[in-house]
Amino acid sequence: MAWNEPGSGKQRDPWRDNGGGNGPGPDMDALVRRLREFFNRLFGGRGGGPGIAIVAILLVWLAFDSVALIKAGESGVVLRFGQVERLMPPGINFKLPRPIETLYKVNVGALRTTNAQVRMLTRDENIVLIDFNVQYLVTDPQKVLFNVRDPDGTLGQAAESAVRSVIGGSNMDTILSGQRAELIANAKQQLQTTLDQYNTGLTVNALNFQNVRPPQEVKDAFDDASRALQDKQRLEEEAKAYASKVVPEARGDAATTRAEAEGYKSERVARAEGDAQRFNLIQSQYRAAPEVTRKRMYLETMQDVMTRAPKVIDFSGGKNILNLPGTQEPRASAPAAAVVTPEARGGR
Repeated sequence: MAWNEPGSGKQRDPWRDNGGGNGPGPDMDALVRRLREFFNRLFGGRGGGPGIAIVAILLVWLAFDSVALIKAGESGVVLRFGQVERLMPPGINFKLPRPIETLYKVNVGALRTTNAQVRMLTRDENIVLIDFNVQYLVTDPQKVLFNVRDPDGTLGQAAESAVRSVIGGSNMDTILSGQRAELIANAKQQLQTTLDQYNTGLTVNALNFQNVRPPQEVKDAFDDASRALQDKQRLEEEAKAYASKVVPEARGDAATTRAEAEGYKSERVARAEGDAQRFNLIQSQYRAAPEVTRKRMYLETMQDVMTRAPKVIDFSGGKNILNLPGTQEPRASAPAAAVVTPEARGGR
């Protein structure tokens, strides 16, 4: 139906009538006027006012929210609409304002520390208390933020599990002896393996057993066993020291005896070979001239015997004795003295 029908005699205004011609319609001029008045009140009329201040504050906030300062030892993780977009290095960086991009700062340069105490049974069924300390670093801030809800708590539980695994598989003597360093290395390796399996982004820098002791209830018995172990170690060290002193001396004496035996052997062999050669020479001479050789051998023997034995010469039947001492000490088998009497001299 048209607004102005021919022959109706009535002109209708669509901006003032409600469409039915039964009453006044909406006044659009008044609506526009009210909107203009509202904006004038908002922006303070012709220029300046609270509206411009709000807009200026908004612009300043957007400018500052787009600049990010990452301190030394920190790393920034930027999310764009909730998804990881990039990592920010230390220094001044730029990003889109929130809620488009959100920045999370993670301290990756500080060395973090956690301490705990465990009470457990060893493999030989002894109760032991261990205070341990773990030092670790954040090497992947993205994994730390989004793969682990509580990084410090997770590392503490994983460290306790690793320590229990290593201590539970060892004897008390092994834990208290010099092999403790090996146990610490095994616990550290197991802890790092667990952290890598769960993608925590944490790296273990050091793990130490600060104090290993028995519970108070069994401390006296444990102290006795510890003293016995110390006595055992002391005796072993003393035995090693004694062995290091005596063994070289014994080896030196053995070497000296062996050298003397080798020298005596060489001497006896050389003398035997010389005697054999002399005998062979004498035998060949004896075959050539038996009487001459026999007499010469007799004279040489008597000369050797008489030279080394003292001599007593008697020319007067015991009244006048001449004592001639030997030039050498007599042998054990040689006679003590030889008495030459006129009868013996004449008989010879």
